[in-house]
Amino acid sequence: MQLSDRVMNLRQVFVTVLMFGVAGLLLFMYLQAWIEEHHTANYFRFFFLSVSGEKLQQQIINQLPHPEELATAPKNQSAAANLNKRQTTVIMGRHSQEKARPLGEIASSLVSRLSAQQKITKALLKQLKQVNLPPVMRPLNKSLIKDDRWKNTDEAQEKRRYFLYDFCKKYSSENRLRTHLMRMVSRIYVEDRHKILYCEVPKAGCSNWKRILMVLNGLASSAYSISHDAVHYGKHLKKLDSYDLKGIQTRLNTYTKTIFVRDPMERLVSAFRDKFEHPNSYYHPVFGKAIIKKYRLNAREEALKTGSGVKFKEFIRYLLDSQRPVGMDIHWEQISKLCYPCLINYDFIGKFETLEEDANYFLQLIGAPAELKFPNFKDRHSADERTNMEVVRQYLKELSGTERQLTYDFYYLDYLMFNYTMPIV
Repeated sequence: MQLSDRVMNLRQVFVTVLMFGVAGLLLFMYLQAWIEEHHTANYFRFFFLSVSGEKLQQQIINQLPHPEELATAPKNQSAAANLNKRQTTVIMGRHSQEKARPLGEIASSLVSRLSAQQKITKALLKQLKQVNLPPVMRPLNKSLIKDDRWKNTDEAQEKRRYFLYDFCKKYSSENRLRTHLMRMVSRIYVEDRHKILYCEVPKAGCSNWKRILMVLNGLASSAYSISHDAVHYGKHLKKLDSYDLKGIQTRLNTYTKTIFVRDPMERLVSAFRDKFEHPNSYYHPVFGKAIIKKYRLNAREEALKTGSGVKFKEFIRYLLDSQRPVGMDIHWEQISKLCYPCLINYDFIGKFETLEEDANYFLQLIGAPAELKFPNFKDRHSADERTNMEVVRQYLKELSGTERQLTYDFYYLDYLMFNYTMPIV
């Protein structure tokens, strides 16, 4: 036997042994994942993304069914069936691509993937052991309410709480919201004196709510004395993601968690009017210039230079574009992605439509000073008419029927979660 033949035989033996080893490792990882999955399935639903291996996880998440697909799927077709079908397609596609690759390269790739997945699994399990969100809705502590003047407000509050809880209980296992813990609590403000967690929803009274939190925390004597800049740029309030995991867990389990929401179309139009119809040194050069450049035919040089004068129809085209020239912004991001209402059990759900009544009732619940009332002034552009449904209808007239429907679809989870009525499109 020639030397070259011996070398070839040795190489074949090495590759064969390597492939058997990889196959054994794959089987071990499959069994390990199967066991872990049955112990941590509910938690994985909440904390799928971790810092390490995020790109690999995102590839997996991209194969999961979107909530819109679930909404349009046949009723007799389960989410699990859809997921299995899509996963099979992905696996088969990868398999067909790998057939043309050298055997040694495939083995190396498999080992690399397994190593990355092991790191991800360990990081997830470590995080899941440290975080334990309350699994059920807690009753509101109403011991400080001494009269019946809040009866109607209380009844409305209970209806909202149970509606959201029932919605999440029914659909949370299917909508597959995935996020990292720190991102999930990054919009939540903390007031430790009265043990309050407030999730900020821009264009739903958030400026005045932050003023209230500053007064409760002893940072100011009156909400009316706090300027807009102090509210938004003063860094006086702490956010929940500034605490360690134990601090986050303790506060989520024991503090009163509140969120104030608004009709999605009202909130969207309000954001557009605020950011694009008035001079703005950030939104015009950052968002305005990019929107005009991509969505306006024959745009004038001045508009391209300043980014001023964005039209509502152009703004909606940007919003609905999966290839946006600039990213999303918290002022028009969905509430479901700002505050994660199906992952965090909010104790109190206020609505902008009944803002003062809800807010003052909440202040009674948490034992705020009797003289502290929610401020009713408009934070900016006070001379402008407040955005209401009549104003919204005027803006919607600028859109085609398809654009109106797609805009509603963009916010459909917010409509469903908080029981808002879909506008006539």
